[in-house]
Amino acid sequence: MKRLRINALTSDIIISIYVIVTLYLRFKLESETATGAFESIIMGVCFVVIIWALIKLKVLNPGWFGLFNSKKS
Repeated sequence: MKRLRINALTSDIIISIYVIVTLYLRFKLESETATGAFESIIMGVCFVVIIWALIKLKVLNPGWFGLFNSKKS
């Protein structure tokens, strides 16, 4: 079975959009409801676990926008 693998630049863009959208959703939900610190932490951990699992399964292959390239020219 062939796995879905997304290249580095597309993975970086997807991760960036995911982080921005989840932060927006967290701030919006927390301002509209009576959410405490514990619920906020749990929600944040759940969002991080989702993206971590996609990276661990090699679906997303982040290149970190070229920040950590160890190639010497």
